Amino acid sequence: MRVFLLVTCLVDLMRPRIGFAAIRLLEAAGCEVVVPPTQTCCGQPGYNSGDRATAQVLARKVLDEFEVCDYVVAPSGSCAGMIRTHYPELLHDDPVTLKRVNRLCDRTYELTDFLVNVVKLDRVPGLFNGTVTYHDSCSGLRELGVKAQPRALLAKMPGLTLREMEEAETCCGFGGAFAVKFGEISTHIAERKCANIATCGADAVVLGDLGCMLNIEGRLRRRGDTKTKVLHVAEVLAGEAGGERREESAPEAPVS
Repeated sequence: MRVFLLVTCLVDLMRPRIGFAAIRLLEAAGCEVVVPPTQTCCGQPGYNSGDRATAQVLARKVLDEFEVCDYVVAPSGSCAGMIRTHYPELLHDDPVTLKRVNRLCDRTYELTDFLVNVVKLDRVPGLFNGTVTYHDSCSGLRELGVKAQPRALLAKMPGLTLREMEEAETCCGFGGAFAVKFGEISTHIAERKCANIATCGADAVVLGDLGCMLNIEGRLRRRGDTKTKVLHVAEVLAGEAGGERREESAPEAPVS
């Protein structure tokens, strides 16, 4: 099957190795991976800020770029959730476009959801020796039902122990523009999340959205915690998180 990878803005700008890890996992599942070179933003920042006009332009751009694929996969619950949950409402005034959007929604998945429920990946390339805890990002959990999927994949990794933290499903305080507009509230929420991570005592906190990663890691470091790793689940599963791989070959370059 041909899978188009929605890289996401944050991954592209802040931690591209997450995108390469996603490619490695999809190829391990036997997929042909295509990375549309003209992709930019899914429109979520504008949509969340009330700029519907800009969000609609970007949504139509995504539709044009991705609708010819078998599946769209994103290493982000928030971006996949933007397409599946919000595009139909955003473009509901155009019946022809809405039909195209609904077809795209049916083929759009968050990465771990796709690996577990579509291709049913039974072996992951990475190795990780240590204890991790998992943070459930809000959009993936509440919009897409992503919870058991990443844990099921992590359970396939020899040497990895999953230790659940308290309030794993509670927000980290990022919320995109929320962290900027309501900085004090965001800091309080992030502090509580980091306290739960510290109490858990895991070597690393693993999660599926880079925005949450940046928020949590920033707060951990401000608390003086320089040891706890903050890792995207794709990095861990693909062996891109400072661990090892079961196979020696490096991931191929993105197909465009």
